[in-house]
Amino acid sequence: MLESLLTPVVTPLVQHWPVLADYRWQLTIGILVALVWLFTVVFNWITGRLVQHLAERGSALNERLLKALKTPLRLAIWLLGLSLLVEILSHNGMPISTGLGPEMRRFGTILIIAWTGLRLITVAEDWITSPRKGRKQMDRTTADALAKLFRLILFVLVGLTLLQSAGVSISGILAFGGVGGIAVGFAARDLLANFFGGLMIYMDRPFRVGDWIRSPDKDIEGTVEHIGWRLTRIRTFDQRPLYVPNATFTNIAVENPSRMFNRRIYEHIGVRYSDVGRVKGIVDDIRDMLLHHEEIDTDKTLIVHLNRFGPSSMDIMVYTFTKTTQWVKFHGIKQDVMLSIADIVEQHGAEFAFPTQTIHLAEGDVPEPAFAGFPQAGEAQARA
Repeated sequence: MLESLLTPVVTPLVQHWPVLADYRWQLTIGILVALVWLFTVVFNWITGRLVQHLAERGSALNERLLKALKTPLRLAIWLLGLSLLVEILSHNGMPISTGLGPEMRRFGTILIIAWTGLRLITVAEDWITSPRKGRKQMDRTTADALAKLFRLILFVLVGLTLLQSAGVSISGILAFGGVGGIAVGFAARDLLANFFGGLMIYMDRPFRVGDWIRSPDKDIEGTVEHIGWRLTRIRTFDQRPLYVPNATFTNIAVENPSRMFNRRIYEHIGVRYSDVGRVKGIVDDIRDMLLHHEEIDTDKTLIVHLNRFGPSSMDIMVYTFTKTTQWVKFHGIKQDVMLSIADIVEQHGAEFAFPTQTIHLAEGDVPEPAFAGFPQAGEAQARA
């Protein structure tokens, strides 16, 4: 095939220099190598200019797509040249099968298309998760699930295509898969349970990558780093990686504090019983302070009331919510609220109560002290 294509180029050279007639196939190989090199140089120049133009004026998505296609297309040029080179050698006395060149083109083309598909999937995944103005960003968990699904479909299609190209009957493989699937499923039931557990996570989305989760049923708490088909990796707060099989999440309750709208302040303030006359003023001032605090969400429940009579104090319940959900900032707000409450109690001349006991003795029931070595008065009279 190649010789017929290069005949218009080789024939004039042979006619002009008859000595080259004995080196016709060597000359063809030289021209082929030169053409592959020339096409590669021209291709690199054109794609380089296009990438530069798109980076300056064009769409960022088009630039990424062109970069993803550039390397596979360059490899396709080399594959074509190498397969034609092998084909020439096989037709000119070299110990190479004449069918090796077409086989290289067929299998190489399938693999290059598969590689191109993987690169395009990666570009699409990064594109839909990158924040851009005027477009809603898709969360990383959903994008990761879709990318894995498309990669799995691509692997299956490429595998079946390669087998069919190699002369293997696909129908027999599919029939064997239907019969052997039961045995494989029974042997790998834990693996399948984790797979479907990961699928449920992607569908129900109780959490996503970056969320802080914890479980009241298991000792699980930390930030989700990766959700795989078998395992979910969680980074605990002491920076240790925790690998949890996905099937675990189908049997436990999972709490997702990252999706809170507010954080709660819930405290009891105890004042002395001797300050009972000051309690109403303290309660009113605490409520007023919270209503005017810029970090308190007044649209949520806000309760400040005398709640109970404790063993040694009258307890005022403070129940409110902050606007922020950030852990560090919340504690700074809570500290400011508690110090403000302490100032209010002090301004009213009251004090915080601490555990005390008061013993009241009835008048006339005070026993006379007994001195060591001396009988009490009652005993002396009895002896007399």
